[in-house]
Amino acid sequence: MESDKKIKLSIIIPVYNEESTILEIIKRVEEAKTHDIIEKEIIIIDDYSTDKTRALLLGLNDKHKIFFHDKNLGKGAAIKTGLTQVTGDIILIQDADLEYDPNDYYNLLDPILKNETKVVFGSRFLGAHKPRYKIYYLGNILLSWLTSLIFLQKITDMETCYKVFHRDVLSNIKIKSQRFNFEPEITAKVIKAGHKIKEVPIRYSSRSFAEGKKISWHDGVLAFYYIIKFRFFN
Repeated sequence: MESDKKIKLSIIIPVYNEESTILEIIKRVEEAKTHDIIEKEIIIIDDYSTDKTRALLLGLNDKHKIFFHDKNLGKGAAIKTGLTQVTGDIILIQDADLEYDPNDYYNLLDPILKNETKVVFGSRFLGAHKPRYKIYYLGNILLSWLTSLIFLQKITDMETCYKVFHRDVLSNIKIKSQRFNFEPEITAKVIKAGHKIKEVPIRYSSRSFAEGKKISWHDGVLAFYYIIKFRFFN
């Protein structure tokens, strides 16, 4: 990518019932420092929240692109809505909780800006990691191992939120997933399209279910199925 012009980063934030974190994560995204050539476009999709999230977003007075689903469809559906609205050169997925730190944007974008790759995943497991729930940690490791095995490309954190793409990568990929199966689907399809995923270490602060964590063991079991499905079928 050329360094003498501005590069627009489109940040897609799917959100569902995150009244306690939504304004803080938007603030952190706004303030996150990155390369001087980067300008941010923030796209927020409320997936029919039933708490005060919607009211808080309505109070932002058109500061960002904000869209509201008229029923709960799932994280994948929210991301797909966001993808129809991006105008940026690079696309990044950001969860609406506070588990992932936007201060990692610089390192996430660096390989794409240096033309080393067109796809970057932020890995929670390349650096020090203290799992809150060991069963989920082991599940993530197994899912990543299976992905590496059947796609012949080493991936340490397939389920990471931080997935970053050059816009060209997604222009020819059709996403079908509505819920958390977005993660194995997009991973499978970018690899099958011939892209090498570069992973960089990121910070991660896991929250508890009492604090609003939503993914369950059931989603993890389904992810095994979807990895196989998207490896051999579209």
